[in-house]
Amino acid sequence: MQIDVLTLFPEVFETFVQTSIVGRAGKSELVDIRFTNIRDFADDARGSVDDKPFGGGPGMVLTCGPVFDAVEWIDGQSEVPSKRILLTPQGRVLTQERVEALARLPRLLLICGHYEGFDERIRTGLGAEEISIGDYVLSGGEPAAMVLIDAVVRLLPGALGDEASAQHDSFASGLLEGPHYTRPREFRGMAVPEVLLSGNHAEIEAWRRAQSIERTRQRRPDLLEHSRRTDLE
Repeated sequence: MQIDVLTLFPEVFETFVQTSIVGRAGKSELVDIRFTNIRDFADDARGSVDDKPFGGGPGMVLTCGPVFDAVEWIDGQSEVPSKRILLTPQGRVLTQERVEALARLPRLLLICGHYEGFDERIRTGLGAEEISIGDYVLSGGEPAAMVLIDAVVRLLPGALGDEASAQHDSFASGLLEGPHYTRPREFRGMAVPEVLLSGNHAEIEAWRRAQSIERTRQRRPDLLEHSRRTDLE
């Protein structure tokens, strides 16, 4: 997979793309992550990419020209069409189901906003999907792009040491993941449930499923209503 990121601050990604699962996936050539600076497409010597909003109001707005030029240049570097994504709090909230769909695509182009946001013609003219990572506002789209990249890359075949890991993640089945335990068997009076020490795989699986359902019921009952599972009871 190829992921292009259009941003005003490519330097903030330097450590991110070199560490953990994303770093290993890059070294294994499972993903090729490239960064393009919006300012490189400014049409003046100062590198201006924003301006005051028409009608007045606080802050500055990203202008159309540099963003359009950058997107068109990036897409011109490959014959594989990109899925264009605007990272914005006004977008649809990212879900595991959407991440799974994005992970099946050959190429993504993530566009990070900043300041007061995008000129509306960027939204309407680039044909990009708008994605939010939650109901809150960030200073820019860069952290949101990192979240999306991490969520997508870990689903690429070969990215995880154990391919079954992603299948048991929270939200992978529409439910929250249940509890995990490791050594020691007892710590400060807290013991590992006996069922996990039994060696009975059928009982262990049933216990984990029940724990997952109960944890979801307690913490995110809304997920039970929309779960893709039909055998919760």
